[in-house]
Amino acid sequence: MTVQASATTATEPSLVDLLDRLLGKGVVITGDVVVSLAEVDLVRIQLSAVIGSVREEMGMHD
Repeated sequence: MTVQASATTATEPSLVDLLDRLLGKGVVITGDVVVSLAEVDLVRIQLSAVIGSVREEMGMHD
C-alpha cells in the first residue's frame, strides 16, 4: 500500500483570504515621503488612507 502526500499541505492563507480578512475589519495605511538635500528637508508628503468594506445583510429590505 502506498500513501501519497498532498502537495498543498501548507496552512498559509491565500492572498484573497488575507485581503478578505483585512478589508472585513478595515485597514489604515500611513506613510511619509521626505525629499532632502544636504540634510535639509525640501519636500514632505504625508499620506493616509482608510480602506474598509460595507457588508449588506440580505433580506433586510422590504
